Amino acid sequence: MSTDSLPAGVILDMDGVLLDSEPFICKAACMMFAERGLTVKPEDFIPFVGAGENRYIGGVAEKYNVPVDIVEVKRRTYEIYLEIIKGQLEPLPGVHEFLAACRKAGKKMALATSADYVKAEGNLREIGLPMSTFDAVITGDDVVHKKPHPEIFATSAQKLGLDPRTCLVVEDAVNGVAAAKAAGSRCLALTTSFSREALAGADWFAPTLAEAPPQVLRW
Repeated sequence: MSTDSLPAGVILDMDGVLLDSEPFICKAACMMFAERGLTVKPEDFIPFVGAGENRYIGGVAEKYNVPVDIVEVKRRTYEIYLEIIKGQLEPLPGVHEFLAACRKAGKKMALATSADYVKAEGNLREIGLPMSTFDAVITGDDVVHKKPHPEIFATSAQKLGLDPRTCLVVEDAVNGVAAAKAAGSRCLALTTSFSREALAGADWFAPTLAEAPPQVLRW
């Protein structure tokens, strides 16, 4: 395979790459449970971070042995979430500049997040990135297997009309890096959530997109 046109696509995770919504979704979920008479702690959610909201909320409900209608509690959590992020959620450093550089270089771009579409859309709107920024948007609603399974990145590449091997994946999580490599993609790992040592399977590392090494768009 010629490397002259590589990478042809850039696939970006959302949380920990474009923004940090974790404090807000945690607060929203705590408020939702409080409405139902259950006091939960922020640390209860830690084991379920990055697993999608079904597991994020459902896992805590299971911990307290509280049966829930996951569709309804998730709907209410998102309702609260979309209110509390207004004027509060900001892009992480370098996001707009990196995306502009990708577009200028002629790269196709996809958003690949385990979050549901309603959360992704609300997040992007709040940080000033319309969905149309991306050539494809893949959310947790679109895949069966969650990371570290490579489905979300393989699907993203397919939506872009590309081979995953010609795509750069930008991730911040251990499971995300594993999923990117399993898909055959190269990976830039941002150390916003985990240490460089924990993300050792990646090809490049940076604290945020503001410090992304130039070669990630030139290999």
